[in-house]
Amino acid sequence: MAGFRSLARQVRDPRCDLALRRYSLRKCLERFAPYGHRATWDHLCSRAGFDPEDRSPDPARLVAALEELEEARSVWLAYEVEFAERRRKEKHDGLRRPGSVDDWHRLTWGGFGVAWCDDPRVHPDGPLAEVLRRLISALEREPGSVCPVCDGERLVWMYDLDHEPSAGPVCTDCGILVPRPVLTPDALAYARRGRLLMLA
Repeated sequence: MAGFRSLARQVRDPRCDLALRRYSLRKCLERFAPYGHRATWDHLCSRAGFDPEDRSPDPARLVAALEELEEARSVWLAYEVEFAERRRKEKHDGLRRPGSVDDWHRLTWGGFGVAWCDDPRVHPDGPLAEVLRRLISALEREPGSVCPVCDGERLVWMYDLDHEPSAGPVCTDCGILVPRPVLTPDALAYARRGRLLMLA
């Protein structure tokens, strides 16, 4: 099974068939897809300027999509290195029980679904790397009451998501499943009440 870097080389290789280059970009999303596979693909296609169903997109656009994905992946991998170092130090200092950020991080190891978007057509507009930087910053500071990606205030508790956790606060502005550790207890309660108001 090819790794992310070998797939990226295939996307860039002009000697490869265009269909293989597109396929290799899709396969990269099996290794790293911050919004989930379908939503990340939709995001990359819209940012690079080709249709998600286009079977023979401009090779330069494929490479542009790959470059955005690679930049975001490097941001996430750097965070995972820092996270692992922090946990090692905490264990050394006797803190064996992980916190809520650690519980969330375990579900997103490798970067899949870090900013899960259950609806593949609704995701943040900005560059993936910037979205991840905002999310990481939120994980490293005190919890707040708004979406860490877009500062949206309309958070609604959703159930039956195609992700783990399968329920949680979703930002109705940018579509991400907001990690619970970045929100205050009041913000989480407000999101749950918002769900009840939607059902009423």
